[in-house]
Amino acid sequence: MRPLDSRWRCPRSARSGAEFWPRCHAVGPWLHRCADRLHCTATGKMSLLRSLRLCLVARTGSCPLSALGPGPLLPSLQAGLPLLQSPQQWHTFHSGSWLSSASSKELLMKLRRKTGYSFINCKKALETCGGDLKQAESWLHKQAQKEGWSKAARLHGRKTKEGLIGLLQEGDTTVLVEVNCETDFVSRNLKFQQLVQQVALGTLLHCQNLKDQLSTYSKGFLNSSELSELPAGPEREGSLKDQLALAIGKLGENMILKRAAWVKVPAGFYVGSYVHGAMHSPSLHNLVLGKYGALVICETSELKANLADLGRRLGQHVVGMAPLSVGSLDDEPGGEAETKMLSQPYLLDPSITLGQYVQPHGVSVVDFVRFECGEGEDAADAE
Repeated sequence: MRPLDSRWRCPRSARSGAEFWPRCHAVGPWLHRCADRLHCTATGKMSLLRSLRLCLVARTGSCPLSALGPGPLLPSLQAGLPLLQSPQQWHTFHSGSWLSSASSKELLMKLRRKTGYSFINCKKALETCGGDLKQAESWLHKQAQKEGWSKAARLHGRKTKEGLIGLLQEGDTTVLVEVNCETDFVSRNLKFQQLVQQVALGTLLHCQNLKDQLSTYSKGFLNSSELSELPAGPEREGSLKDQLALAIGKLGENMILKRAAWVKVPAGFYVGSYVHGAMHSPSLHNLVLGKYGALVICETSELKANLADLGRRLGQHVVGMAPLSVGSLDDEPGGEAETKMLSQPYLLDPSITLGQYVQPHGVSVVDFVRFECGEGEDAADAE
């Protein structure tokens, strides 16, 4: 049996462009080893030639498989033939017909800016709603609420010792709210602060809708369940608990609408206020956020220029000294452990009592409200 032609042993012998195989090709060494070892009949030589052409197709893709000619293939290459006959299809992302126009893309970007949801969710919302921006926004909120309620159920029971106190004052009405979360990191998040703002606005609207004929001040409190059922506001759908579910879905922490207090005063009364560690809401100028908050209700015969500063100092005292009752100007001065507000040493000048500080200003302190963020959680842990 005669060995193969010498042309297979001499790759430098230039044949045609398709038959010239320099040794730098990856298939070259394999082919030469096969040629050296293979002692075959004319059928074997034809198989080797067809295998060579198949390798050329695999490397260049320039020759159709039908050009390989009749005859058997080497088993190892025959096994790989289906891969060459059915090349892998690459899955490429395309925007589809809905995003083909510039106006549709502009609508998508507008929805993203307005809602803050991801590109994929906004695109799906617009496709589902046929490009209607208002319906797409409503669809996104409903989907986020579903996800938020599901996440809220999983996170229920986790401790919420952090959060913010929100103080909102408008006209003769002042509200104080507390919203809790798990970490201080989330309490500094803008979305959480917007939730506190919505709770404060909802409480303010609730208080303003109470038709009271006031001859004196009125004060009220809302617990967590009552606060959750309040309407979210004129520009929001649903209740405050729905806004809570949205925030939980976005931020991924357990949150609670803890409580709220409101005060309405007629003429002749004034509400002093103070928030410790105060920072103003980025979108509502008269909303103040912090970790401690106090409202002090004062009765005065006339409005004076320094009432705002006096009310702030009284609020500072309530936050710092944490009194339990107002007391009377006739009470004996007390020490650091005193719980009656007017008998306590004045926070900014301990040499006098708070009653002695207030009396020269012609103002009577009649009531107060004090909120401390996370208050009561430590006692619950101890129990």
